[in-house]
Amino acid sequence: MSNAAAVAIVTGGAQGIGRRTSELLAERGFSIAIIDLQEPTGTVQSIERNGGDVFPFTGDICSEPVIEEFSLRVFERFGRVDVLVNNAGISLIRPAEDTTAAEYRRVMEVNLVAPFLLARAFGRKMLEARSGSIVNVASIAGLLAVSDRAAYNASKHGLVGLTRTLAAEWGGRGVRVNAVCPGWVKTEMDAADQAHGTYNDADITQRVPMGRFASPDDVARAIAFLADGKQSGFVNGHTLTVDGGWSSDGSWESVRLSKR
Repeated sequence: MSNAAAVAIVTGGAQGIGRRTSELLAERGFSIAIIDLQEPTGTVQSIERNGGDVFPFTGDICSEPVIEEFSLRVFERFGRVDVLVNNAGISLIRPAEDTTAAEYRRVMEVNLVAPFLLARAFGRKMLEARSGSIVNVASIAGLLAVSDRAAYNASKHGLVGLTRTLAAEWGGRGVRVNAVCPGWVKTEMDAADQAHGTYNDADITQRVPMGRFASPDDVARAIAFLADGKQSGFVNGHTLTVDGGWSSDGSWESVRLSKR
């Protein structure tokens, strides 16, 4: 694949939503740059096996020097950037009164500050080119309250606010900024959260009108839609929920389940 190919950056591309998004965008002709704390070996092998072009980079997205180095390496390799997917994030399930300041700050750093730093670094290049798309992976926890997740909820609400602000600032300069808001997704993060005994599959499937978790592919396809200027060229500042109807359904459980 030549340097003329469109380039997409995906944070947290080693697993889950980030891996599937990287694979899907590569299938659609993008060259892919991944940054993750762990080596995205499986993602790289999957993309290269299908003839795609991928540049992996290991580093902490909360570090400004790391982001600066990553940005330099991306432009050395590809010479451009067309799409940024701010996917990397962490979860914290803890009652608000038991959440420490250090825990709260760490969630904010990963889920809200890092996406701003990445959007600033790569958005500058997009603004120079007067073309680009940024997709932030927020959550329905950025639109609704979910108990025992004060830090996570606040970070995702903030990410929705950042999305709308950048859309307002940059839309007239050729850069669209949108967010996807997934419900519960079957990923490694879900497995880790469930391992603490805070919820189980039935808690989710009984709450979702469609009766199942989202898959990483469900979310990746929504991201790909927002990334593609031909499909979503006049969509800017939007939050696209991918939650199987969770945030639309105010029914009590017996009514919901009686319809299945």
